[in-house]
Amino acid sequence: MKYVLRLLATLFWVATANSSFAQEPPLSFATIDRPPFAFLDNREATGFSIELTKAIADQLGREVSFEFYDSFSGMLTSVQDGNHDAAVANISITADRELLMDFSHPIFEGGIGVLLREDDTGGSFLSALFTRDILFVVLGALGLLFGSGVVMWLLERRAQPYFDRKGGDALFHSFWWSLNLVVNGGFEERVPQTRPGRAFAVVLVVSSLFIVSIFVATITSTMTIDALHDNVESINDLEGRRVATIEGSTSADFLNARDLPYVGYGSPEEMFKQLESDNLDAIVFDAPILSYYSNTHSEPATRLLPRIYRRENYGIALSNSDPISEQINRSLLRLREAGTYDELVTKWFGRSDG
Repeated sequence: MKYVLRLLATLFWVATANSSFAQEPPLSFATIDRPPFAFLDNREATGFSIELTKAIADQLGREVSFEFYDSFSGMLTSVQDGNHDAAVANISITADRELLMDFSHPIFEGGIGVLLREDDTGGSFLSALFTRDILFVVLGALGLLFGSGVVMWLLERRAQPYFDRKGGDALFHSFWWSLNLVVNGGFEERVPQTRPGRAFAVVLVVSSLFIVSIFVATITSTMTIDALHDNVESINDLEGRRVATIEGSTSADFLNARDLPYVGYGSPEEMFKQLESDNLDAIVFDAPILSYYSNTHSEPATRLLPRIYRRENYGIALSNSDPISEQINRSLLRLREAGTYDELVTKWFGRSDG
């Protein structure tokens, strides 16, 4: 009889424990739209951080729910206020944030990157030629040659057979004479015959040296400036360009530390729209997010600088002294050991995080 009672008591305890476990409330996570880490696809939360969190919840035997916030600060504040168990996305682990909340082991190694807009303008040579400065120089040179030819026609029309033409017919021939004088030194058989004509021709020959020099120098300088404008190879080359980042982010702190002016936006979507509208030259933000955008959008043409500036670890944000943090860390280790973590990294980023 004793053994029967003990068996019944054991079965009752196991049933009670299982019932209590089954009734354990789901984990509540705050997040924000940050492809490829977290976003909504057909109203369902997905992304690298979302799938990793679901895998952690499976390890713990618990359900998990996600609530999307409009701002990064609102997401983090919701955890501090106890409205959620944790927050997950591309949350950088920083010393300042560590003072206000706890963090899991790193879930991803990222950092700050630079995304550049690259327009296909048909070649740097042609784009440099078709500028306002070059247009002004060309029109000025043509006007000067035309005016000089008209003056020479007025001086030589009664002395030089070449200029003995009526006004309408003389316009082109006078311009052609001036052009050849500047470019080739003139025609031997069309040397001015009058003293004023010869004196004016000497002035034109001497002036042509300056005209050609100014023309060549303007084209050279314009093409050099254009080439320098396109040749952005580091963060230092962003000076004087239209740069954007997320207001209050670690990228904003990075730019402030370097005294680089920028425009702050509330979300990556706003920045990308401005980039697409040709209102920005570069975006400085989390490199994985910039890389994902560049790989999934063909317009506009973009280029991500190969260097990562100020590497950062992303983690799961929890309230201070939350007992679930140890469970989450153990689950992360198990997922790494089982290879599940590497599978998720390869799926969303095309590489293994090692």
